[in-house]
Amino acid sequence: MANFTTSPGVAISEIDNTFLTGQPVQAGAAIIGPTVKGPVEKPTLVTSYSNFQTLFGDSFVSGGNSYSYLTSIAAYNYFNYGGTSLIVARVVTESANWTSAQSTTIANYFTSASFVLETISEGVIMNNSGSNMLGNNGALNSGSAENLRWEVTNSNTGSGTFNVLVRRGNDITNNKVVLEAWNNLTLDPNSPRYISQVIGDQKLQYNSATNQMDVSGSYPNNSRYIRVNAVNYPTPNYFDANGVAIPAYTASIPVNGSGSAGGSFTGATGTVSNTINLYDAISTNTQGLVGASYNNMIALLGNPEAYQFNLLFTPGLIDDVSGHTSQITTIITNTIARGDNMFVVDLSSYGSNVTQTTNQAQSRNTSYAATYWPWVRIIDPSTGKHVWVPASTVIPGVYAFNDRVSAPWFAPAGINRGGLSTVLQAELKLTQGNRDTLYANNVNPIATLPKQGVVVYGQKTLQKEQSALDRVNVRRLMIELKNYIRQIADTIVFEQNTIQTRTSFVSRVNPYLEAIQQKQGLYAYRVVMDESNNGPAVIDQNQLVGQIYIQPTRTAEFISLDFVLLPTGAEFPG
Repeated sequence: MANFTTSPGVAISEIDNTFLTGQPVQAGAAIIGPTVKGPVEKPTLVTSYSNFQTLFGDSFVSGGNSYSYLTSIAAYNYFNYGGTSLIVARVVTESANWTSAQSTTIANYFTSASFVLETISEGVIMNNSGSNMLGNNGALNSGSAENLRWEVTNSNTGSGTFNVLVRRGNDITNNKVVLEAWNNLTLDPNSPRYISQVIGDQKLQYNSATNQMDVSGSYPNNSRYIRVNAVNYPTPNYFDANGVAIPAYTASIPVNGSGSAGGSFTGATGTVSNTINLYDAISTNTQGLVGASYNNMIALLGNPEAYQFNLLFTPGLIDDVSGHTSQITTIITNTIARGDNMFVVDLSSYGSNVTQTTNQAQSRNTSYAATYWPWVRIIDPSTGKHVWVPASTVIPGVYAFNDRVSAPWFAPAGINRGGLSTVLQAELKLTQGNRDTLYANNVNPIATLPKQGVVVYGQKTLQKEQSALDRVNVRRLMIELKNYIRQIADTIVFEQNTIQTRTSFVSRVNPYLEAIQQKQGLYAYRVVMDESNNGPAVIDQNQLVGQIYIQPTRTAEFISLDFVLLPTGAEFPG
């Protein structure tokens, strides 16, 4: 019988009877890591790589060189192969020191600031103000494609309205790049066009004491780039009884233009590191960060009630790096507790060998995580450079492609669904013996096959015991089934514990399982929720019990082909 907590709810457990003796509702993924820009420690949903680039950037220049974070490369691979949604949790060093840039020079007829705008993205990359800031044609000398500027247009004191344009930081007066236009805004808190209400003024802040996001501000953010930090001169009920603008309020309306600072933003703190250490210097740090930089977002994404995803990636955290091990342990613990996603982990650093990698695999034992090796060389989609990256940077594309052309319960491996077309070469061209050793230790080989290129050639989880759950496709099938059926069960909490309720549940689950069976996910299934497991003693405890028996489809990983030579004239066997 299920173990229930004090408060009502649904308890789901797995009973794995496939051990060998002697022998999902919201799809998508999540990624934790550093990015060029974007909100810090505020998990954000993106739905395309262009959306990711807009919010989080892709590459940056430092010391005359271009760099990309592994986070960006992984996001590119995920969406390039068909991924649909990705939760991005940006992490930085000393997050308390990262702030947004503000613009306080939005002059009104008082020649002071009507209101204050603030960038949603954090870090000094958002600053475009400084000495000699304006160049030819109104260009901001420190403006870039990654930061912003603002402009007020169509200011009208008669109506009390104005427009705010959000422009790209490196545009010019006669060639404006308008990212957003917010029209017919007012400073009247009683108007539906109140600037704070239309653009938004909320700010999220991670609270480590409660492990949740605290929200300040009254209105949700509709802008992708800015929020209203303050309205200094509100104009409640802008018109008098005769419909005429109140003179005391007209001077509050901002004037047209971008102000003496050229519409610039300034005051942000937090510097993107140019020591990204993709492969040659990961020791206690990664990409300019330490493992502890990930702690807050690891804890936050451990809450399934707040964030739902079925895959988790942390490219840059490496299990054999002493400063990363505890973070990976926590992620695995959280993933097991959630029970609704898989974690793809990198076990060993660049330059490791087969023995080091398999030895590292011995420290992990769970069906909720999988690992791939070796590292691979790719073309950075942002800089065009050839770079070595850990497997978890390209594996998101494999899972996304597998789910797009097949289903989560198919193996994300092999020539049909495991090809890595963007990979130039694997760090080590594995022999059959290498692959055997890796697979025997639950490490999925990234093989180089003649005429096929680089291919994922394994689909084991890190579970050591032999059972159906030591394969990725079965674990992901279970995640899919539990996520969907849990939602059905949620709808009958507090319903009458009667035959009708039980029949209703079964009648909704059976068609779903039948559909999975038809799509090659199950050999057979049976749902039991009747008097046999819901007797008077169970009912009197306000419980409703069900058993769902399934036989998951297995994959053909070891194929035996016999070529039999027969003498001339012999008959072929029937």
